[in-house]
Amino acid sequence: MAVPGDPPNGTPEGIGGGDDEFRSDELRSVVFDEDFVRAARLQEFSAQERMGEHARAVRSRSMWSTGGSRPRTGTPGRAARQGMLLVLLIATAFACAVYMGLRNPYVPPPGGPAAPLGSTVVPLAPTAAVPGGRPADLYANSPAAEYRVGAAGITLPAVRRTHHFTDTQVVTALSIAKDYLVQSSLDPDVLAGTASRPVRVLLDPDQLAQFDRSMASPAGDGRHAATGWLVRFDPATAVVADSRVRVRGTLAFEEVAPDHLEVTTDHTFVYAVRPATGAPAAVDGASLFTVRRELRLRFDREDLGARRAELVTAYVMAGPQACSSDPAGGFRPLPAGTGPTTVGPAASDPYASGHPRRTAGLCGVLAPSAAQPATEPASPQTTPVSPAP
Repeated sequence: MAVPGDPPNGTPEGIGGGDDEFRSDELRSVVFDEDFVRAARLQEFSAQERMGEHARAVRSRSMWSTGGSRPRTGTPGRAARQGMLLVLLIATAFACAVYMGLRNPYVPPPGGPAAPLGSTVVPLAPTAAVPGGRPADLYANSPAAEYRVGAAGITLPAVRRTHHFTDTQVVTALSIAKDYLVQSSLDPDVLAGTASRPVRVLLDPDQLAQFDRSMASPAGDGRHAATGWLVRFDPATAVVADSRVRVRGTLAFEEVAPDHLEVTTDHTFVYAVRPATGAPAAVDGASLFTVRRELRLRFDREDLGARRAELVTAYVMAGPQACSSDPAGGFRPLPAGTGPTTVGPAASDPYASGHPRRTAGLCGVLAPSAAQPATEPASPQTTPVSPAP
């Protein structure tokens, strides 16, 4: 009996029923489930879509298509969403890489240990009698009449970023330099010689051993002068008579290496002092003592983060002092009324053993305009200090 679907004249010769059985077994293993249909590269248009003019029978499917036989909507399918997410992630990663490259340039590794401080302290001898009087009168009739009081005289310059340091890092370096000047030149305890910690905490750890030795055993060897690190008066000679110290000067910054920023300071500090010994000083027994400090401070990124500095060099001129005095341990101002000194610097013996005093023989002359009597008006500008003959 013929089965519906069989040829009218039966199965042709050479084609056995076993072949039909083989084909059904082979196709039985292929499952055309919904996922298989959705993954097909071609999709048949619906009858309604094929009714349109110039319509094709099938269309190609891409990753952006909705898939399946479901009606098309404005919402992409799972494959489309995955593709969009991948593109978005790539674009975000590229944008982050560009932003980080512009805002955060390569940070070089930190440099080596800090170099020791090299300092020069030069006493300035007077050429006339040291004037005395009340601190206010002395200031009013001196070149410091227009100077500001205390930290107000230490002003920061205009800030701009350098090649490897941001403007914020430059501001940090300048503020640390100002803090160092305030603590080392204006702190009352530091000036009196009773404290050094306010200065010590601002130094690079590699310089602390040198600083401690300078405080404990000061020496004029160009490395261990206490007055190279800070302003300190010999407590047996003079004390500060007026805490309102007059200050004027400048700060400048420069990038000297990809990992080092340097700040140079040049300031003049004018102190009203009086003798520390004998009977209580009269109200008009004060005198002015002037200190010119030129410092060079270096910063790496680690120093900026820890708010500390490496003091590289210090050049200090201070007077009126006697050339024969050693200013390494503390300044020894000449009291009011002291006449000009005729004694030269301390002698140096080149045959002596040990470490010679490197600053021995260094002495300057205090310009007359820097020590005007209190009764005479002074020029508003300072005159350069003349070198010792």
